[in-house]
Amino acid sequence: MDRQLSAAPNRSGLRTTGAAIRPAAPGVIASSATGIVSWIERLHGDIDRIFGHAGIAPEMAGSPTLVLDLKSFCRLFEESARATRNDNFGLWFGIKFEPRDLGLWGYAALSAPTLGSALSTLVELFPLHQQSSSMRLMRDASGLMRLEYRIETPAILERRQDAELTLGQLASFMRAALGVRWSPEEIQFEHPRPEGWREHEEAFGAPVSFSRASNALLFNANVLTIPMPTHDARLMVAMRHCLQQIAGRNDLRASVTDQVRAAVRARLAEGVPALDAIAAELRLAPGHILRELTFDGLTYMGLVECARRDLALTYLRQRQLSLSEIAFLLGYSELSAFSRAVRRWTGSSPRAVRAELFRGAAE
Repeated sequence: MDRQLSAAPNRSGLRTTGAAIRPAAPGVIASSATGIVSWIERLHGDIDRIFGHAGIAPEMAGSPTLVLDLKSFCRLFEESARATRNDNFGLWFGIKFEPRDLGLWGYAALSAPTLGSALSTLVELFPLHQQSSSMRLMRDASGLMRLEYRIETPAILERRQDAELTLGQLASFMRAALGVRWSPEEIQFEHPRPEGWREHEEAFGAPVSFSRASNALLFNANVLTIPMPTHDARLMVAMRHCLQQIAGRNDLRASVTDQVRAAVRARLAEGVPALDAIAAELRLAPGHILRELTFDGLTYMGLVECARRDLALTYLRQRQLSLSEIAFLLGYSELSAFSRAVRRWTGSSPRAVRAELFRGAAE
């Protein structure tokens, strides 16, 4: 029997009846989409059609107090890129983004005394702005500072545009203190290299690599002491308080299963990651992970298989990726092993599945 519909004790020992109450879907404050309507118009896109496919009303975009469904938000930018035939839609939207348009989250950080404290404020308050996602500021093994971003929920597979717009927004934020000509040392993205990847190096003014473990902006630590030109201690406190009031779901976090899926996805290009390696990365005991997966009706290798299948269908939609490249990105040592896996999942060859996906996208 499906445990979500049964009357049985849950992990807290309480007994429930009827359909279980699911946690609210992860959200993002709508200010992150400020200006998207005019950006779509500039590229001659059909606003009603794009927003309709995303399930969002145009007037919702840009609201400083409205929380959008994160999956719908990502779909909005993916659909915008397709409909405007601008594959780098999110990249340029983020690079041109005004930091003050990030709303309460952005204003709180812009009001910090130095760039270092501003970035720390962005990281600290990020869970109030966007859920089931992570943002970290740390020193990289190379000695550079690393500002890292990743969506953790496995429910959102198409998220390239979101990653590019977010790193673009972060670069724009740093340029507010360092000047428009400032450039990071390196940019890393978790998605495969797109056709127009040269534009990414132009936009950031830095080398850009793809198919990495997460999305990250790397820069020299000496900029952290630069004063913020908009420092305002009172405004910083006020914006922080307002954001805490609006983000009523500030304790929402990705489940252990979601965290494991995200970690597995990030490591697939290196081959199937060992459970112990994933446990060490998440700082969880392997036994605890296995218990959580069992609770969700999964095994570890079953989760890996699902992650590979879902990513395979996403990558097969990307024309610039060859079948050999897709096999590599999914951790298969040979194309034949990938082909057998696709046949096991779909009953068809990778070429046939890709052709069907392209036909469906054209209709």
